[in-house]
Amino acid sequence: MIGGYLGAGKTTLVNSLLRQADGRRLAVLVNDFGALPIDSDLIEAQDDQIISLAGGCVCCSYGEDLVSSMTMLAAMADRPDHVLLEASGVAFPGAIAGTVGLLPAFALDGVVVLADAETVRGRADDKYLGSTIRQQLQQADIILLNKCDLAADAVAVEAWLGTVAPDVQVVPVTNAAVPIGVVLGAHDGREQETAIGGDAALPHHAGGYDTVRLEIGRVADAGTLAQALADPAPALSQADADALRLNIESCWNTGILSTEALNVVVTIGFEMTPDARPIGSSIRMVSASGGGAAAQQAAFEAGRQAIVQCGMDGYGLPQDLYDQWRLVEITFNPARMSTR
Repeated sequence: MIGGYLGAGKTTLVNSLLRQADGRRLAVLVNDFGALPIDSDLIEAQDDQIISLAGGCVCCSYGEDLVSSMTMLAAMADRPDHVLLEASGVAFPGAIAGTVGLLPAFALDGVVVLADAETVRGRADDKYLGSTIRQQLQQADIILLNKCDLAADAVAVEAWLGTVAPDVQVVPVTNAAVPIGVVLGAHDGREQETAIGGDAALPHHAGGYDTVRLEIGRVADAGTLAQALADPAPALSQADADALRLNIESCWNTGILSTEALNVVVTIGFEMTPDARPIGSSIRMVSASGGGAAAQQAAFEAGRQAIVQCGMDGYGLPQDLYDQWRLVEITFNPARMSTR
């Protein structure tokens, strides 16, 4: 699992690992072929679903259905030895890793998050994205502190990372150049010990399961409980959905977007508090299509600003419906916005 914010070096790392494959069959999963991270000289053939790479490696796009893409890889005649799953710059790698942990055909080697030594501290203090970046770092098994050659004081940045993510191994690198064994083989630690030269394996990312004990009062009877669990909450009306959409659309400033970014359709998911205010750390890019990576990031940022700005005092939703609006996805489309 490879994570990190836009520009931290995920693409460079993926290409470096492919060039070090040395007989390993690697599969690269990206969110969108539109932001394809593979160097052109590594590509041998391409169709709508799979790109064939040198050395028996492949690249696939998982879009909004990661499980189906992983299942497809598991069913291939020449199954890959390792899967490199590259997350978007605003995704939480730990959450995606939790999904992978539910698939019986795969074992999670670990979560590798890249951080730009020049910019990570400033990004982590950003009013809007700072919480997301800090969570990305804390969800890692390994942080690759990239571009150390460009930073004024990489040692200080490494020390700072030790306070933000104290339980995470930090590996300083330049140009995302790292032995392949640092990233692959973390499940049993053998390749990593050789690659890094340590006496012990780097930490293995914990599985995607948490245990919570909940004590409740006596239930009247099993039938009543079953009926309560089976009955869905009342459906939200189209008028309520339209009210939320129009509210956010009124704050959506497309005037700051370039022509390319205006052609991007981006879906943004977020969670709300019980009084209908957006939780900043939950705002994430679910999917994006059209334009390059920079245009998609700009479109996401414009949408995120609209969500935050219009939600500062709540979205004016009916009080009795707040609980049903906890999880929201907004598709920002210059032609037509949609809400669910």
